[in-house]
Amino acid sequence: MDTFNINRRRFLQGATATLALTALGAQGMDIINPANPYRVGLIGTGWYGKSDLFRLIQVAPVEVVALCDVDKNMLEAAGKLVSQRQKSGKVPRLYGDYQKMLSENEMDIVLIGTPDHWHALQTIDAVKAGAHVYVQKPISVDVMEGEAMVAAARKYKKVVQVGTQRKSTPHLIDAKKNIVDAGLLGKISHVEMCCYFHMRNNGNPPLEPVPAFLDYEKWTGPAPLRPYDGLPHIRWWRTFTEYGNGIMGDMCVHMFDTVRWMLQLGWPKRISSTGGIYVQKEGKSNIADTQSAVFEYDGLNCVWQHRSWGTPANPDYPWSFTLYGEKGTLWGSTMAYDFIPMDKNTKPIHKDVVYEKEKYPEDLTEERIELNAAPATRLHMLDFLGAIENSGRPVADIEEGHISTASCIIANLSMQTGRPLVYDPQKREFVNDREANKLLERPYRQPYKHPDPKRV
Repeated sequence: MDTFNINRRRFLQGATATLALTALGAQGMDIINPANPYRVGLIGTGWYGKSDLFRLIQVAPVEVVALCDVDKNMLEAAGKLVSQRQKSGKVPRLYGDYQKMLSENEMDIVLIGTPDHWHALQTIDAVKAGAHVYVQKPISVDVMEGEAMVAAARKYKKVVQVGTQRKSTPHLIDAKKNIVDAGLLGKISHVEMCCYFHMRNNGNPPLEPVPAFLDYEKWTGPAPLRPYDGLPHIRWWRTFTEYGNGIMGDMCVHMFDTVRWMLQLGWPKRISSTGGIYVQKEGKSNIADTQSAVFEYDGLNCVWQHRSWGTPANPDYPWSFTLYGEKGTLWGSTMAYDFIPMDKNTKPIHKDVVYEKEKYPEDLTEERIELNAAPATRLHMLDFLGAIENSGRPVADIEEGHISTASCIIANLSMQTGRPLVYDPQKREFVNDREANKLLERPYRQPYKHPDPKRV
């Protein structure tokens, strides 16, 4: 066990060096592999669950011991892929029930890549089982779920990293250090964030029998049971508020989290939002196709706008944030950043996304991989491992993920109630708004029990 810990420390020292070098666009360095790999499980073997797992396999010595999914076809295919990617060549144990997976396997790390409505229960159960957790964003579908997740991570002393990997995106790390922290923007008093992707699925598929390979009851879990109208995977489930929080919860959470990290912002003082289905009314989708939100701070407003129709305001930055300072402006996205100074004698600065195609050629053959996000996710995994080894907090700690997620959820609640909302995180309630307080916790479908942050 001592040799294992020493080797893991050596590995993390190498990983930290890799992190620093990669953040500056370098190729990194060789690292020492420990004798005993991290034992890993994955819940949710769809597109992004596998993507996260494969990034972890690329940067750390791991043994994937178990996979879980309610879609047998997807699960079996994932098992074969993992056996081809991991060093041992073994097919992990396959499960249709994540609680059985947790009870029958001793795991150091559990990755969660399920739809949003499952994140809270699975994260809490995994940390109770003794695992550190990497959970996809947004972390929850209601505010109290998030509060319970933070409480569980702290009670059981586990590291929980959220998949808001913009904080580990090399060119954005550079922008924070060399533009924002260096003072090139001066005083920042306005922020704009946006998403203009046409990403809102809005069809009218007919109802059909549930296929034998899918446990639709278990897929639905604590969410309302919608009539089955085809496989919910990829983007179909995201178009319904039963399972998530729309484009606000899916895309704003990334940009708002990035802005908070860059500017060292905590909870907003007040949140307001308006929007709805203004254009795309022909299909089943019940998430907003148009929405604006304002996250208020002292002397600073962070403004969000999304449209899933029409053209973007800036074609070069269709999903992005913009920091407006007295000395200049910073545009940032997953693909690039641009600093535009007020002083005509100061040169603009442009940086592009870092790719690692030569170092990780397997990226080029991976189905549906986001090549621009892969280096960021690898760094995010290294940061996660560093926090585990040092008993510290990762860059996207569950509490930070909760603030960003809950703020987006509150924006939706503001749109729903038609008024601004002020959340008190100490009391875990809205200020002087009994009606809105009833919306902090969504009803769970029986027999599932909503987690209580006071009794996790």
